This record gives sequence, C-alpha cells and structure tokens, in this order.
Amino acid sequence: MVAAALVAAPSAAQDRPPAQRQTLLDLAYVLGESHALARACDDDSQYWRARMARLIELESPDLPFKARLSAQFNTGYSAGEAQFPTCTAAARAEAVAAARRGRALSLQLSRIR
Repeated sequence: MVAAALVAAPSAAQDRPPAQRQTLLDLAYVLGESHALARACDDDSQYWRARMARLIELESPDLPFKARLSAQFNTGYSAGEAQFPTCTAAARAEAVAAARRGRALSLQLSRIR
C-alpha cells in the first residue's frame, strides 16, 4: 500500500516546507511501527525497513533530517514493539490501521508534487 506512493518522482526533503517535512516524519514513524507489528507476527522480512530506505533514497534528505527520519522510524518501531510484543488479533488490527495511516500520508505527499 505505502510502497506504491513511495515510487513517485523524487523530491529533496530539504526543499519541502515544514508541514510536508512533518508528514515525512509521521510516515517514518508509521513505517517503523509497521515493521515492529510485522515482526510480532513472525514476519522476519525487512519489507517495512526497505520501504524506509526507499523513502530516504527518494527524498535525499540532508544529514540532520535523515537522522530525524531514522529516529522517527526507530521510535515507531519501539512503540509498536512495546504495545504489541506478541501477535494477537489486536496487533493484526493495528497493523491494518498503521498501513491505512501510512497510505494516507503517502498519498498526501504524492498529491503535493
């Protein structure tokens, strides 16, 4: 879902206004959370981590913003892992909700270009 929006034309993150930069940070958080939720349900793939790497590649952020994006991914991962350490119906439902949030954020960013 989120992956489709991440293949849009590249844009330098530092060229984005503050509101769009915040949307990128929110998306990084959701990607981290999604990675934790997938791992809780025994999905050892690196799908969500790869999506984060692609986001950074496409945005080409300066080093300080890249660090902020990475920190948000890690914060999202930690939050997801803390709230859902094991795979439950609630964890699976949250994974779906996180995917929806990520899709909405991605679409919001893609409409701006």
